Amino acid sequence: MTTILITGTNRGIGLEFTRQFLARGARVIATCRNIEAASELKQLQSSHDGLEIRQLDVASTESMQDFVKQLADTPIDIFINNAGVYGPSNVKFGEVDAQMWADVLQVNSIAPLILSQLLMPNLRLGKDKKMLYLTSKMGSIGDNSGGGSYIYRSSKTALNSVIKSLAIDLAAEGFNAAVLHPGWVLTDMGGPNALIDTKTSVTGMLKVVDELDSESSGSFFNYDGSIIAW
Repeated sequence: MTTILITGTNRGIGLEFTRQFLARGARVIATCRNIEAASELKQLQSSHDGLEIRQLDVASTESMQDFVKQLADTPIDIFINNAGVYGPSNVKFGEVDAQMWADVLQVNSIAPLILSQLLMPNLRLGKDKKMLYLTSKMGSIGDNSGGGSYIYRSSKTALNSVIKSLAIDLAAEGFNAAVLHPGWVLTDMGGPNALIDTKTSVTGMLKVVDELDSESSGSFFNYDGSIIAW
């Protein structure tokens, strides 16, 4: 049985990833900051023996370390780094606060690599050796024609750069890694004007996960499989 680790699964895209992997018969280790508040996730667990829910706050290095200790020698076949934050919205030039920026960078850019490093013993035991990281088209420098959104844009651009290097560095061990833009999705973060629902987004991204190989490793994918400019 394939074992999938997904972060940020209490709602939205992470929850839908959990649903769809469970429907495939996979074992899913789903993490969230507050298990008690994750009502839909807990409801899903009541009907799926293959779902294991674990507490994890990627804003805390200690929490990440504790989580990995709990995993012990559990093999992880596919890692989906979904946890992320938008941070303060509508912050214009002249209004950017250093601490707010640092907080978003910690979750969106730093934690994914730190957690990946901590998880390497588990990932090396896995079969698929696939590592996927949810990013945003707003992290594309080539696509930026609107300006603004300094904090969120820069955090995702940094993530993209980190995972490009990770994909290169781990290739010799048979790992394939990529960043995924889920589209503008109807979630709490995406808002009510978004263009697609979580099911459409995740269905598309799962196809990308399935087809990820050494040739496409290190790419910046849209949810529909097309390539986004860096």
